[in-house]
Amino acid sequence: MPPSPNRREPLAYKNEQFLDSSAARSIRILSEYLGPLERFRRERIRDTIVFFGSARIGEEGPMARYYSEAQELARLVTEWSDSLPQPARRFVVTTGGGPGIMEAANRGAHDAGGKTIGLNIGLPFEQQPNPYITKNLNFEFHYFFMRKFWFAYLAKALVVFPGGFGTLDELTELLTLTQTRKLEKKIVILLYGSQFWKEVVNFDALVKYGMISPEDLGLFQMADDPESALEILKDGLTRYYLDHDQMLPPPPVLDTPDIAHSRIG
Repeated sequence: MPPSPNRREPLAYKNEQFLDSSAARSIRILSEYLGPLERFRRERIRDTIVFFGSARIGEEGPMARYYSEAQELARLVTEWSDSLPQPARRFVVTTGGGPGIMEAANRGAHDAGGKTIGLNIGLPFEQQPNPYITKNLNFEFHYFFMRKFWFAYLAKALVVFPGGFGTLDELTELLTLTQTRKLEKKIVILLYGSQFWKEVVNFDALVKYGMISPEDLGLFQMADDPESALEILKDGLTRYYLDHDQMLPPPPVLDTPDIAHSRIG
């Protein structure tokens, strides 16, 4: 009696058991690069302004002013960026996609009628996508370092509202990349809420003890109201990018994300 024919096995790239295994980790990591890249191309996102801040700050409570001011600043930034005569979307408001300051910034950009990005990540608490993220720009990451890649390598500006460990982690990573000149691009770094930041991080003490150079204090600026913050952002982005772009020929593919190059050497 002849043996029964073998059952067809699923193709490797359709085999969920394999894709979830440790052997396919590199494929999952690559997917968290190629998947967002394709969507950014499709949505014509060229670069971003990233808003960081606590997920625990809401519309009510002792820190509520930061929620409303993050919402207002994101609205102002989006109105300005959408007015630029560019074929691709410039300086799109981007957050970690969750509640608190993240929600406020996405909400402000949504209020202005602009596109807005949420780079969400699965966490055991706090982190659910807020409802103000543009539908096709709502991402879910598994790997923190791939999420950080998309924060850092499309950002032309960083706005950091009061926050905890996660906010400090993102801030110090971008400050380190800027300080060590590992990225060829300029990033406008703005700390919002000078009283909070001067109390939480003693930057002058870091200089006093020789942990950073005095000129490193020039890597960031501070602001305490949306209007002042907007002017700082507009000034830096215009000098570093808009004036610079006017001196260059248009890029051959206008909807390609402007991913930063790492400095070689």
